[in-house]
Amino acid sequence: MKSLERQASFKVDISLASPEDARDIREVQYITWLATYPNDKVGITIEDVKDRFKDAFTEESIKKQQETIEHQPESEKIFIAKVNGKIIGFCKVVKSENRNQLGAIYVVPDYQGKGFGCSLWNRALEFIDVSKNTFVEVADYNINAVSFYSKIGFVDTGDRWSDEKFKMKSGAKIPEMRMILKGKEV
Repeated sequence: MKSLERQASFKVDISLASPEDARDIREVQYITWLATYPNDKVGITIEDVKDRFKDAFTEESIKKQQETIEHQPESEKIFIAKVNGKIIGFCKVVKSENRNQLGAIYVVPDYQGKGFGCSLWNRALEFIDVSKNTFVEVADYNINAVSFYSKIGFVDTGDRWSDEKFKMKSGAKIPEMRMILKGKEV
């Protein structure tokens, strides 16, 4: 897939995350959640998102995130995208014996649609086993993410659910869907 980053006026640097990136990764996730997940139809509010991240920036939480990054198993990678030295996105991917799991690709709203998500995905493709299926779970109402994942080859499996781990303070849960990118013969 042709990356659009050459068309943008920004140069992106894709690299592995280091423990020092923990706070910035959390910030990207928070900004992206605020822009993405509040939804009147499913009852998720901005306050729900703020509540979910209320402890995300404590010293203890950041230290835990740093340790997670530092002690990642060889089967997991977090890639970051930097523009002018600032983290504007990240991607987490896990490979296992039978499959790959794309945790998510997060790009802050100001940088979406400029090819940075594709750049992160291309870097992840260098790590995963492309002969195996790759799965991603996404909020079913997150049209931008569903469209992006479709553009890079994922298709809807038809699986739908709501998980307790995504239950908000208001009681609303993020409705999820699973998408798959079929493994390629190599």
